[in-house]
Amino acid sequence: MGAPEPSAPFPPSPSVPPPGGFSYEHEGDRQFATTLARGLEVLRCFTPLEPLLGNKEISVRTGLPKPTVSRLTYTLTKLGYLRHNMRLGKYQLGSAVLSIGYPLLASMSVRQAARPLMKELADYCNGSVSMGVRDRLNMVYVESCRSGNGITTLPDIGTAVPISQSVIGRAFLAACTPPEREAVLNQIKVKDPEAHRKYRPSIDKSLEDIRARGFCTSLGELRREVLAVGVPMRRTVDGEIVAFNCAVPAFIAKKGQLEEDLGPRLVAMARNIEASLGLH
Repeated sequence: MGAPEPSAPFPPSPSVPPPGGFSYEHEGDRQFATTLARGLEVLRCFTPLEPLLGNKEISVRTGLPKPTVSRLTYTLTKLGYLRHNMRLGKYQLGSAVLSIGYPLLASMSVRQAARPLMKELADYCNGSVSMGVRDRLNMVYVESCRSGNGITTLPDIGTAVPISQSVIGRAFLAACTPPEREAVLNQIKVKDPEAHRKYRPSIDKSLEDIRARGFCTSLGELRREVLAVGVPMRRTVDGEIVAFNCAVPAFIAKKGQLEEDLGPRLVAMARNIEASLGLH
């Protein structure tokens, strides 16, 4: 059975406000912005663990009515952003999604500057080193290097981890201005109050550690079998906040390795990348 045909125009909604200082001149502008926002929410539903979703599942995840979801998935399929699996009656991301993300990755000069230094550190520690930027309440890896010993299989570019629970997220918070940091923490408190309650003490300690020694540590908070350190980088020329982590399997980590070795090495790596980019 093929993808459903759209039965009616997308319904208007006032739920998506215009950017600051901007006002919609026509109701059609508002409707377009709402439809665009809804379409992006549909695309965000798909994850590596759940690459195939039906309209009902997408409806539950987005809170949108199923008829609206049906029209959105039909349109996104026609545009190449989704693929319809006719046998299962479900959708998965299409190749057009890659064509959107690639220009961003290709234009990030910090990736090119960081990659050889990240690989060197990953090989040294028999672990992985990743670079991330913020996506709402997550950090998304835009570069990731692993050692060649086969022990570490994760993470990869595109992996998303919670800001509240990860050292790379807490490093990002340390690089924010106080108002920016408070705004993010308030969003976590509103949208994920349990995470805010559980991790706020660790977040505060991580911020203190970064102020005191340049890095923060995690003893398996994100993944029990992984130990990690996180370091922020100075803002790039375009104002982007970039952060790094270095992770090693817990079973090969030596006592004191994070604090005495990997933390300082990751800080030195970040400073070298800043210098190569002229960030002082």
